[in-house]
Amino acid sequence: MSNSFISSITPPTAGEIACFFIFRERHILLDRDQIPQLHMVEEIGLTAVRQQYLGHRNATHYYAAEVAADTIPPAGMTFHKLRGTLTQLPEFQFWMAGRAVQVLEWDKNHQFCGRCGAIMKDVGYERAKKCPDCGLFNYPRISPAMIVQVTKDGANGREILLARSHRHPPNLFSVLAGFVEPGETLEECVAREIREEVGFSVKNIRYFGSQPWPFPNSLMVAFTAEHDKGEIELNTDEMAAADWFTADNFPIIPPLPTISRQLIDDFVENE
Repeated sequence: MSNSFISSITPPTAGEIACFFIFRERHILLDRDQIPQLHMVEEIGLTAVRQQYLGHRNATHYYAAEVAADTIPPAGMTFHKLRGTLTQLPEFQFWMAGRAVQVLEWDKNHQFCGRCGAIMKDVGYERAKKCPDCGLFNYPRISPAMIVQVTKDGANGREILLARSHRHPPNLFSVLAGFVEPGETLEECVAREIREEVGFSVKNIRYFGSQPWPFPNSLMVAFTAEHDKGEIELNTDEMAAADWFTADNFPIIPPLPTISRQLIDDFVENE
């Protein structure tokens, strides 16, 4: 996401036209394949169940809004699954949509205090809620996860490990990923997930980059690593298939701009 975006909870005082990321559950409203530009949600005949100001980028302001599950889209507009807009929306707008849906779900899921049950109140000076009775604070939840490019020297040159989980569409392979456990470093997570899912050990774990991923509320932290010891022993409870591939013999892989594809492209470029 561009560094020129400035996150904020304080909307502009004037009624300026802004980009509205309007969600019906996890389906986003598009106006002829574009994010609606509005003064307010009501001007297209919709009622927001909740709304959050996200911030601004240059002179453009951004809002997130949720409408009821039975909402019918206005004429000429349609609701789309958020994941399906990955290659449809401009990259910046897709990541903003991901930010928007996570902020809305945080707002929706923390109306009441998880400790004492009182109604939570917005803090006002940051994106947080505070219980007026017991003082519990709640911030938007981020789930850190690792994703890793694992390589080795094979009989026909350098190879990369690609796998398909049971959640993937048929024939779609990607690099391995997994959520970080409490008390675990990111590097420990890399080693554990590889050991659990494909049964071997790795070495030379190095940081590659990171990417927010709104499915459901992850921060993907990417690494590269090299095969160390052992052969593939597939955990069939989690994985449907895994194998080593050379750069000229790939199955179907994820699209850009996902960080999984960036890791795969990095392998190809180095080969």
